[in-house]
Order: sequence, then structure tokens, then C-alpha cells
Amino acid sequence: MKCAVVVVAAGSGQRLAAGRPKALVELDNRPLVEWAVSAFLAVPAIEQHVVVAPVSDTNLVASLVGPAVVVVAGGADRQGSVANGLAALRADITHVLVHDAARPLVPVAVVEAVVAALTAGARAVIPVLPVTDTIKQIAEDGTVSGTLDRSRLRAVQTPQGFDRAVLVRAHEAVGHDAERTVTDDAALVEAMGIPVVTVDGSDLSMKITTAHDLQVAAALVEVHRHEAAWAGDRR
Repeated sequence: MKCAVVVVAAGSGQRLAAGRPKALVELDNRPLVEWAVSAFLAVPAIEQHVVVAPVSDTNLVASLVGPAVVVVAGGADRQGSVANGLAALRADITHVLVHDAARPLVPVAVVEAVVAALTAGARAVIPVLPVTDTIKQIAEDGTVSGTLDRSRLRAVQTPQGFDRAVLVRAHEAVGHDAERTVTDDAALVEAMGIPVVTVDGSDLSMKITTAHDLQVAAALVEVHRHEAAWAGDRR
């Protein structure tokens, strides 16, 4: 098995309202994309690293992540960006992880768990966390139509790992359906009838969407900075 990662960092970050692409917003004086990439550089099993950057900032992102990382321009949407990342993989890569740069604090242990599941034969792997809130299903008129059993629900994170050929085929299939918005690569693989394996995620892998999320992430960095479990180049 030869494994690579595609870090998707081409989003505009409008909800963060930082005046720049989200991947370039700083957390503890380091851009989010640099945080995200560092976790994967710390895993020897990952042989190629690709970052999909905003079209206007590819050179800047390349200077931030270093010469060991391939930087390509993003597409019109997330689906297009992932496709551009997949196209940049070496021919000998057999498996690929797809990670959102908006989850900059992913622990190395989660990355390793996804890789281990792929090594064991899984064709699709996602890290998950139990859902702690009660989840209601809402009808079109805004009234509650049901309460879901949270013991069977999981919140999905990244990196998501795949057999490369499977993920490429899944993206090619949805590429012909302009009405489908792709926000989760595993959902495309599910639609093909391929089992998706789960591994334990982490509270540290929170997604940064708003300014409040950025404040929470900064607090997490301070709490975990000196812990032995805080692996990777997290300075």
C-alpha cells in the first residue's frame, strides 16, 4: 500500500469573516493549512502530500507548507477541489486520505488509525464521534416529525481514507450530476454500495467555521501544547 493525503484548503471562509481564505487564517500565529499539514507529515506511512489551495494563493500556500508538499489550485467547489487533488497524485499511490484544512488540530493518532484501517483492507474509512445532543427530525412546516436514536448516530470528521480507485470512480460518477452538492466523500462511496468502516475520532478535530470556533481552537492549543499525546509539529 502506498498512501497519500489531499488536504482541501481552497474554501473562501465567508462565515469566518476574516477577510482572507480560511486556510490562511492564523491560529496561534500559524496558518490553519500549516497546522493541518503538520499532522500528516508526522506519519511516515503517508508518502505524498497534496494541498489544494485557493487559485489566487497557490504560491503563498506553497511557501507556507514547504517543498515536500505539492500545491495545486482548487476548483469551483469542494468536489472540483478534491478532483484536482486526486489528479495530482503519483501514479503509484494506491490509497488516499482526504482532509479538510478547516480541521487543523487533528491528532496524529487519528491519522494513524485511518491508515491502519486501510492497511487492514478497508476500502473506505471515516473517523467519528458519538452524538451527545438529542437530534430531532423536522417537517417542512417546522414542526418535529420524529426523534432520532442518538445511540446509532455519529458525527463524521476527516481525514477520510479510501482506496484510490474507489474514490476516483465515486467522483467520476457524481461528476455527471450537476445538481448534487458533495460535502462528504464517504457519502459518494456509500452510494456505490461499498462499506465504510469507522474509527474513533477526536474532540480536537473540531471544524473551524466561525470566529468563535477559532477562539475555542486557540484554547485547545494552549491546553494540549505540553501533553505527550500532542504529537506532530504543533510547537
